[in-house]
Amino acid sequence: MSQPPERLGGTSALREFLRSEAAGGILLMAAAALALIVANSPLYDLYHHALHEPVGPALTTKLGPMTAHLWINDGLMAVFFLLVGLEIKRELVDGRLATWSQRRLPFIAAASGMIVPAAIYLAVTSGEPGLANGWAIPAATDIAFAIGVLALLGRRAPTSLKLFLTTVAIVDDMGAVAVIAVAYTAAIDLTALGAAAATLLVMYALNRGGVRTLWLYSPLALGLWYAVLLSGVHATIAGVLAAAVIPIIKTPGAPDAAESPLHRLEHAIAPIVAFFIVPLFGFANAGVSLAGLGLERIFAPLPAGITAGLFLGKQLGIFIAVWICVKLGIASRLRGATWLQIYGVSLLCGIGFTMSLFIGALAFPASPGLIEEAKIGVLLGSSISALAGFLILRLAPLADRHREEEATQDEEISTAGDVRRL
Repeated sequence: MSQPPERLGGTSALREFLRSEAAGGILLMAAAALALIVANSPLYDLYHHALHEPVGPALTTKLGPMTAHLWINDGLMAVFFLLVGLEIKRELVDGRLATWSQRRLPFIAAASGMIVPAAIYLAVTSGEPGLANGWAIPAATDIAFAIGVLALLGRRAPTSLKLFLTTVAIVDDMGAVAVIAVAYTAAIDLTALGAAAATLLVMYALNRGGVRTLWLYSPLALGLWYAVLLSGVHATIAGVLAAAVIPIIKTPGAPDAAESPLHRLEHAIAPIVAFFIVPLFGFANAGVSLAGLGLERIFAPLPAGITAGLFLGKQLGIFIAVWICVKLGIASRLRGATWLQIYGVSLLCGIGFTMSLFIGALAFPASPGLIEEAKIGVLLGSSISALAGFLILRLAPLADRHREEEATQDEEISTAGDVRRL
């Protein structure tokens, strides 16, 4: 009889992902707060100089000499997008999005949660020329930040809410990746794009040939990143493309197999992304000076449009989509969650932060002033969404089923403690 495959620590990638995202989200909040403090202190000039001083060669004429800011946004964030791609592939092939019945609710909710914020943004900014390019800024959800807020609630947040938020955010990431690849690519270098396609084809051939040695994929992934950088498509897309051809071994209903390259890679880079790359990105991009920040600046069309899109658009788009799906029988209501709790999670989806800051920089590359205004809108919309969602989930009565689950968990913890003492 064959032996069962060795497992990675006896826990699934999804559970580790939720834990790392929760802790990483709290660290991200701290990094963003520190950036705001530094940007509004005498250290601002040092902060700005350190981020934008050339520290490397010009890898492409489009970007010019590399700076710390470029290395973070175009280099390290490619690793973040690699993790996003791995999560997407795992969920689609072997996770909570593996069947169409599982995909229906998160796909519909995520699509509505991108369309409605974009529509509200365009309505608010319609009178100002040049702002339409920022339509995608409020369409994204920051899963780390949102899961971090949920973590602060402890066991008051049912597991079904955490999984719903995770799956919606993952589908949301698919949309954001497509938007970045299509909407924010101005010119294409066909030679570089052909080199990227050829590299991707080699990686795919290795996958189809049964090659599971990750180090063979690493130099090819680096070459893919450079080719995509030269092509004019944003370099971070290389991370998602590389993830799509990393081999995976299915382990339905069980912890991840140690021989699965995708699971090994995901386990390896998740802590690096959660505890280093995303907080560093937050620190490098959230530093906006609030000097002279008055109502006229807050209610300027760009920040007002982003704030309204994140706070109003996300909650309306996602909550109404879930309500319609349940009423029409397309999907069942989340187990152990009340409608008020579902509304609270819909509010948390308005935390755009990482993706919204990232898209904001792509939307207005030649306008530092608009990028700063976009940051104000992202910070304001995300903060209001986080606070409102937290308060509603903290004060919302628990569903009877959730109370029963909490009581069972308390009894199990007490029993385990008695056993240890014996």
